[in-house]
Amino acid sequence: MIEEQNDPYTGLADRLAKTTDDAREEAVAKRHARGGRTARENLADLTDGAAVSEYGQLAVAAQRSRREGDALYAETAADAVITAVGPVNGAIFGAEQSQTVLIINDYSVLAGTQGYFHHRKIDRMLDVAERDSLPIVMYTEGGGGRPGDTDVLVSMAGLNVPTFHRWAALAGRIPRIAVNHGYCFAGNAALFGAADLRIATEASCIGMAGPAMIEGGGLGTWKPQDIGPVSVHRENGVVDIVVTDEAEATEVAKRVLGCVQGSLADWQAADQSELAALMPTNRRYAFDVRKIIRHLFDSDSFIETRPDMGCAVVTGLARVEGRAVAVLASDCRHLGGAIDGESALKATALYQLAERWRLPVVSLIDTPGFMVGPDSEAAGAPRLMSDLFIAGSTLTQPIVAIFLRRAYGLGAMAMTGGSFEVPRYAASWPQGEFGAMGLEGAVHLGFRQELAAAPDEDARQALYDKLLAEMYDKGRAVEAASYLEIDAVIQPGETRGVISRALTGD
Repeated sequence: MIEEQNDPYTGLADRLAKTTDDAREEAVAKRHARGGRTARENLADLTDGAAVSEYGQLAVAAQRSRREGDALYAETAADAVITAVGPVNGAIFGAEQSQTVLIINDYSVLAGTQGYFHHRKIDRMLDVAERDSLPIVMYTEGGGGRPGDTDVLVSMAGLNVPTFHRWAALAGRIPRIAVNHGYCFAGNAALFGAADLRIATEASCIGMAGPAMIEGGGLGTWKPQDIGPVSVHRENGVVDIVVTDEAEATEVAKRVLGCVQGSLADWQAADQSELAALMPTNRRYAFDVRKIIRHLFDSDSFIETRPDMGCAVVTGLARVEGRAVAVLASDCRHLGGAIDGESALKATALYQLAERWRLPVVSLIDTPGFMVGPDSEAAGAPRLMSDLFIAGSTLTQPIVAIFLRRAYGLGAMAMTGGSFEVPRYAASWPQGEFGAMGLEGAVHLGFRQELAAAPDEDARQALYDKLLAEMYDKGRAVEAASYLEIDAVIQPGETRGVISRALTGD
């Protein structure tokens, strides 16, 4: 027995074994009973079971003065976070191109709280990611900062932790995806919120403070499930993609990560000759732009972001001929496609993601412009809509603008990066219509006196219809192209080819 204890190989195997799920059957069973997966199960799924280089596996919590031996090793295994480098989508992109930094909080260990060595492990991985230009996938479940690390005698308040600054500083330099299931409070929520793209399960609750901190601040007693539920965050933009469970979260994280890993050689697309039929012939009728998106881009490639907020625009990621792009589209079924403040905020986030991840933008436009009126201004329209222009002006990635139908005013300009001169290529479908403002409003405003002078209501309506028809003829796509305000008028079935050729060489 003494020889076994002194055998370094046996000792190492024993210590490593204590970090596995097999060594913590009760904690694993509890996790499964609540419908969750363990951190190591998520790791295996994320990497398709491939070998990884784990960092800091033998770490334990800074609680040696509180726990001893097996209790320390098993109960604080890896200090509640698995950190590794391994392949994600390795079968698609190959071993080298798929290398990813993996940071997976382990809620079964100390509720996934952030301790002294926990932070040091994450800091180490952020350095590795920056040094080797590797993307990061982080699972953020956890209860925030841990006050019970009694061994730490070199810090008073622990406010000189570099993790949050380093994580945020990687924005625009390293693609960063956050995944959450369950409770995510305080420091964990700060990491989740600062990611480039955020995925959360329906069971997630995400808040900048947990129940104890809220109560300690004199703000009442709250159950954790009532703090930042996904039902709230899916509508305010905190969560980009909502999924059912950790299995789906992992699947979506792999698909999203693939957008920055490279192009796909194997792709399929719908019959593009069917695309025109998805647009109604009557200009007053609404249509489902998501059907156009799914038909236009590679089959099953569209991943929508923030579908429950800013509904006048649709945003997401997709592929065209295997190449990943960011998608911005008007949805005329909400506010007629007018861009309100919330939609502007959502579109701004899309531009920023495209810039950070170096993805071209395909913008599908059918908007009467920005939403106007006292309610819109009270909601912060001048700031939110102007922020969209700022995001467009700082975008260095190419934009391809496809005008599906209406393109009016500042809103249409914002959908093209701020000006019709910005897109690498700007093409309209034949039913495209252009103007400084919506045609109906332009007639009412520009011909107010003539309409008021009409002898009766029938005459007034006849004059209005005549002026509207004349204005429509002047603002048709072919006329805009003749003045070189757009580059071309194309048939809908040509759109994929137009986009692909415009992006050739990037």
